[in-house]
Amino acid sequence: MPERAQTYITTPIYYVNDRPHIGHCYTTLLADVTARFYRLLKGSTDTDTGRTPDVFFLTGTDEHADKVVTSAAAHSVTPIQWADQNAAEFKKAFAFMNCSNDDFIRTTEDRHTSKVLAYIRELQKKGDIYLGDYVGWFDESQEEYLTETAAKEANFVSPVTGKPLVKKVEKNYFFKLSAYQDKLKAHFDKNPTFVLPEARRNEVLGRLRGGLQDIPISRAVTADPTSQWGIKMPDDPTHRIYVWIDALFNYLSVVDTPERKQFWPPAVHFIAKDILWFHAVIWPALLMALGRALPATVYSHAYWVRDGRKMSKSLGNFVTIEVLKAYAQKYSLDALRWYLVTQGPQGATDADFSHAKFVEVYNADLANGIGNCASRVSNMIEKYFEGKVPEFQSTWIDRRWETTSADAVPRYLEAAQSLDLAAAFEAASSLIKDVDDLISETKPFTLAKDMQANGQEVANILACCAESIRIASIMLSPAMPQKMAELWQAWNCVPAPGTPLQELCAFNGPHAIKPGQRIAKGAALFMRADPAETPPA
Repeated sequence: MPERAQTYITTPIYYVNDRPHIGHCYTTLLADVTARFYRLLKGSTDTDTGRTPDVFFLTGTDEHADKVVTSAAAHSVTPIQWADQNAAEFKKAFAFMNCSNDDFIRTTEDRHTSKVLAYIRELQKKGDIYLGDYVGWFDESQEEYLTETAAKEANFVSPVTGKPLVKKVEKNYFFKLSAYQDKLKAHFDKNPTFVLPEARRNEVLGRLRGGLQDIPISRAVTADPTSQWGIKMPDDPTHRIYVWIDALFNYLSVVDTPERKQFWPPAVHFIAKDILWFHAVIWPALLMALGRALPATVYSHAYWVRDGRKMSKSLGNFVTIEVLKAYAQKYSLDALRWYLVTQGPQGATDADFSHAKFVEVYNADLANGIGNCASRVSNMIEKYFEGKVPEFQSTWIDRRWETTSADAVPRYLEAAQSLDLAAAFEAASSLIKDVDDLISETKPFTLAKDMQANGQEVANILACCAESIRIASIMLSPAMPQKMAELWQAWNCVPAPGTPLQELCAFNGPHAIKPGQRIAKGAALFMRADPAETPPA
């Protein structure tokens, strides 16, 4: 992402017709990890709030969908009661996942609805909205209109749920999307990272070549109770604003204030692939019409599947919040976060939530990785130097760093700023592997048998290892904030607030581990898991 003084990161806002599951948590986790990385990068932590004023992370709920009305009726409550109930569930889910969002927007809040009306009025004044007749196909399950061509290609069923499309003839207000065809194409040509990954960009460009049609942005208000739910069109209570248009404006409405306006435009919108068209075409066209700057990147990830099968209600194989909590309880929340971020479908292909794969990754990366490595080094420092970092030769450990690990921090920074989170954490993990390799190569436990002759060499080796682990822990912390904080406490190396990441990660620099510093053995960060154990319920 291009570097800016302020960084604004969003998730989609989620439908409140049902409770959250792994898909919602995954998208929000990607945004959380990215926000935590940028807070580290900038180092401008507000010590009073624990936040970073230069980073703003938004999530929330989309509450004006027709499905909210039908779901509420099925549960004998009002739409707002149902929205209140499920919005609370999303807040609890993201709190459980330790997501550090700075705000949570609900589209039923006045701070949002009032601004939506103002944006629609502005578009009307500019002549980008007109009243016309719509004849076409509507996907009720997704609350999305499809063109005749798209409906035919989908065999007149929803491309997402497979439910039949509904032929509709009604009067609507339209947005002149077709007027922005050339501007959108030019923006894509000028900004190759506007949509990521590349496969999603190519998908959008393919559809753009087919031409754009004006889109309905309102639904008629009828006697049907469902049609009463939503924001009414300005000066025309016989129409309500189409839920998708209402929802897209959340990204702007939350920061369109004197206190937050500096955050616009967003650095990245994290979304799932099913809502790519709205975010990559309709949303930027609306912003162009309003004269607003466009987001730097729309990142559209793929789906989770479970044990090789698509998740669905009919199969009953969703990874629910309860399943995620069971994994967190058994293996730790940070282990769950690690698995989701490093093994998830951030690219163009779906990813499998498999218990066997989870245990494999947990043991390889965490129990046998950072966990075992930190234990080995702290145990040897305890055994040979009474738990205190020994006096070491700076030139020796600097030289070892240059010959083994000096590229880890630059690789981490480049990958994270390119939103390749798995590659970023692989770079961080490579430091742990380098420490293990150094121990295997130099065998300090063998050298320590004669400390009188080899004491300085053992000191050099262990100091180098400890410093490498410290740096790795900082880079790993956006994915595993709790476990790395435990390590920092045990090793007395809590990062100084307000210190930028590159300064914190300077090997043997001002924030390095110092001679005489106490390093406690502490409890193991991650206990090895038995692959034969049954999955947590």
